[in-house]
Amino acid sequence: MDQVLYELMDWAGIEEIVYSEAANPERLLGAHEVEEGLLIQVFMPHAVAVAAKVGNKSYPMELQDEAGYYAVLLHGKKMTKYLLEITYDNGTTEELQDPYAFPSQFTDAELKKFDAGIYYDVYRKMGAHPMMIDGVKGVYFAVWAPCAMRVSVVGDFNMWDGRRNQMKRLGDSGVFELFMPGLEAGALYKYEIKNHHGEPMLKADPYGNYSELRPDNASIVWDLEQFAWNDEIWMKNRELEAAKDKPLSIYELHLGSWKRHELKMDADGEPVIGSEFYNYREIAPKLAEYVKKMGYTHVELMPVMEHPLDESWGYQVTGYYAPTSRYGTPDDFMYFMNYMHEQGIGVILDWVPAHFPRDAHGLACFDGTCVYEHQDPRQGAHPHWGTLIYNYGRPQVTNFLIANALFWAKQYHADGIRMDAVASMLYLDYGKNDGEWVANIYGGHENLEAVEFLKHLNSVFKKEIKGGLLIAEESTAWPQITGSVKENGLGFDYKWNMGWMNDFTGYMQCDPYFRNQHYGELTFSMLYAYSEDFVLVFSHDEVVHGKSSMLLKMPGETYEEKAANLRTAYGFMYGHPGKKLLFMGQEFAQISEWNENEELPWNILEYPLHKNMQDYVKALNELYRSHPALYQKDFEPEGFEWINCTSAADNIVVFTRKTDKPEETLLFVCNFAPVVHEKYQIGLPFAGRYKEIFNSDAKQFGGSGKGNPRVRAAKKEEYDGREYSMQITVPPMAVSVFSCEPAAPKKPAAKKTAAKKTTAGTAKKEADKKKAAAKKTVAAKNETVPKTAGAARKAAEEAVKAAKETAAAAVKDVVKKAKNTASEVKKAAEKA
Repeated sequence: MDQVLYELMDWAGIEEIVYSEAANPERLLGAHEVEEGLLIQVFMPHAVAVAAKVGNKSYPMELQDEAGYYAVLLHGKKMTKYLLEITYDNGTTEELQDPYAFPSQFTDAELKKFDAGIYYDVYRKMGAHPMMIDGVKGVYFAVWAPCAMRVSVVGDFNMWDGRRNQMKRLGDSGVFELFMPGLEAGALYKYEIKNHHGEPMLKADPYGNYSELRPDNASIVWDLEQFAWNDEIWMKNRELEAAKDKPLSIYELHLGSWKRHELKMDADGEPVIGSEFYNYREIAPKLAEYVKKMGYTHVELMPVMEHPLDESWGYQVTGYYAPTSRYGTPDDFMYFMNYMHEQGIGVILDWVPAHFPRDAHGLACFDGTCVYEHQDPRQGAHPHWGTLIYNYGRPQVTNFLIANALFWAKQYHADGIRMDAVASMLYLDYGKNDGEWVANIYGGHENLEAVEFLKHLNSVFKKEIKGGLLIAEESTAWPQITGSVKENGLGFDYKWNMGWMNDFTGYMQCDPYFRNQHYGELTFSMLYAYSEDFVLVFSHDEVVHGKSSMLLKMPGETYEEKAANLRTAYGFMYGHPGKKLLFMGQEFAQISEWNENEELPWNILEYPLHKNMQDYVKALNELYRSHPALYQKDFEPEGFEWINCTSAADNIVVFTRKTDKPEETLLFVCNFAPVVHEKYQIGLPFAGRYKEIFNSDAKQFGGSGKGNPRVRAAKKEEYDGREYSMQITVPPMAVSVFSCEPAAPKKPAAKKTAAKKTTAGTAKKEADKKKAAAKKTVAAKNETVPKTAGAARKAAEEAVKAAKETAAAAVKDVVKKAKNTASEVKKAAEKA
C-alpha cells in the first residue's frame, strides 16, 4: 500500500461511511486536491476492482477497507474529470461517473427560503429530476430529513444497497442531495433513511412525481417537462370565465369507478392488477363528451394524488406530487387535463392538506422523528380517522403543502382545488374528546397555526394562479371562510354549503304529508345565504355508508313518486342562489349507493325513469347556463326575492331570480306536495306577461304533464303583498319556472297635450303683460314732454321712439320664447 496514501486516510471517517452513518460522505468520497496531488476515494460494496480513468489512462485504486472502500492518489495532479471503472464480484463490469464529483444544486438563498417556508417552487429542486450537470446527464435527488443520521438513494441501479449512494447533507438545512449520473427516467427508487437509533427505513419520495401501482410503492423517476401543452386559449380566458357572475355547474366524480374495464386474467387465471382501470388518455374523450352533453361547466375529481388504499377514495394521500399510477403516467394525466381544456371543460382537483395516513413508506415518522406531524398525539393525530395531522407551525411543512397546491395548478394546469376537511384543520378539538387535544396559547380550541397557513396559502395561490378557484369543504359556522385575507377572512373563493345540504336533504326525506311541519328547513338557508359565497352540493358523502342514493332518500311508495321528489329537489337547488355540484350517478337517479370498486350502473339508463332523470338534469343545466338570473347575482341580495315563503300548509314557495335587467327575471314556483292546485294565485314582481319555460312535471321527464302552456298576463290585483298577481296551475310535486316580460309603460298623450297648451298659454299671457307695460311707459313719457320747448320736444320724441323699440324687442323676445317652449313640449309629447 502506498504509504503516503495510507497516511492520508481518515480512518474514523471511513468507518462512518462503511457503516453507512455518514451525513456528509462528500467530505471523503470523490476527488479532493491535497498537497501531494489528487486524492480520489470511492465506496463500492461488492466491487473486486476499481480504477480511476483520466483521459485514456487508468489508475488502479487500492482497497482500504474490505467492505469496498477504495482510494488512489494521483501524484502531482490537479482537479480533473475522471471515470470509475468497476468490476463486481459476479464478474460484471461498469464504467460510470462519480456521483460525488458534481456541485450542489441548492443555493444558500434557496435553502433560506425553504427554512422560512416561502420557497413556493421548491418542488423544482426537491424530489427526483432528470437533468444535465457539467455536460453529464443523470438524475438529481433531494429530500428533507432534518433529524436523519444518514440518507441514501436506493434502487435497482445500486441493488437497493443503502451503503452505496449516501447523500450529502446541506449544512443545517436538513436537506440531503445527490446527483446520480447516467440514471434515466423510469428508474425505481426510494430513500433509505437511518434514524438516530441506527435503524434503516425505506421511504417513498415525498416530492416524487410518479409511483408504482399499489400494492407496490416505490417512487419512479419522471421528466415532467416533455409534454407539449396546447390549451393556451383556455388558459388565456380562464380568469374571465372564473368570475363569480359566471355559471359554475360541477360534476363530481371518481375516475376509478365512473367507468371501468372488465378485469383481465393472466395465463394462471389470476387477475391482472390495475387492468380494470381506464387510462387517463382513454377516459378523457369519454368523460368530456358526456360532460359537454350534460351541460356542466367543470368536473371535480376526487383525489388523483397517489394513495395506497382504494377504499380511501384518495383522501389518504402518500404521494402528494404524483398523480396515481392506477390510471397511467404523469404525461397521461397531462393529456387528460389538456383534452378537457380543449373541450372547454374546467377541472377542479380535490386536495387533502388536513391529514395523512400512517403507512410505513409515507410521511409518518419520516426520518425517525415527527417531521411532518406533531410529536404529541393530542396535536398530531385524528383518533376518528386514524390519520396524522400536519404541523402547520413548521415552515418547511407548510412550504411542502403550499408548493404542492401551486404544483397542481402550474404543472398540470388545474383550474382549482377543493380543500377537504377544512373544519378539522380549524379546530384543535375536531373529532376529539376532552383530554385528547391541546388548547391554543389563549386557551381556545381554534388552531391558530392552521388559520395562518390557510391565509398564507390562499394569498399566494390567488397571486400566482390567475383564474384558479379555491373551494373549502367546511361544515361549521367559522366566519369569513370566503372573506378577504386583508379583512381577516381565510381567502377562499367558495365554501360548500353543508348547512343547506343537511337541512334541505332532511326536509326532502320527510313524507310530504309532514313537510309542513319542517317548512323552516326549506327557507332557513336564505337567512345566511350571503354570509359566504356558497356552492350548493349533493356530493359523494351523501350517497355512501348507508345513507342511500339520492333517489332512495326520497319518500314515496314507487320509484316514480321518488323520482318526482328528486326532480323537485334538483329544480329547487338550481333555483336557489349559489353555484352547483352534483355527484356522478345521481344525475340519472342511481338506485344503489356508490361503490368505489364498481363501475356506475350505466345499464339502468335502458329504463325510462332513469333516462328521463338524466334528460331532466341536462335540461336543468341548459336552463341554468342560458339564464343570467340564475348565476349573475348569486352573492348579491338583489339577485333573489321571496314572493311567498309562508305557505307552509301547501308546502309551496315562490321566489324570483333577477339581474339588473327586469326582462331577465325568472319566477320559480316550487310545490313540495303531490297535490295539483288549479287557479292558484301568486303575487308578481311587476306587470307583464309570464311564460312557463320549464316544468319538472313535464311528460318528457316522467311527470304528469300538468302545467301552464299559455302565456299569462298579470292582473292589477294585490296578492302576496304585490300590486299585481296571476292565477296558474301548480303541478304536483314540481318546480315551475316562468320568464317575465315587463309591460311597456303607457303613453299619457292627453296629459302631455294639456301640458303643452298650458305652457304655450302661459307664455302668451306673459308676452301680453310685457307689451301692456311697455305701452304704459310710452304714454307716461308722452305726458311729461314739455310742449313749449322745441328742443325738449325733440328730445322727448327721440326718447319715445327708443322706448317703443325697446318695448317691441321685449315683446318679440317673449313671443319667441313662448314658441320655443311650445315646440319643445310638442316634441316631448310626440316622443312619449
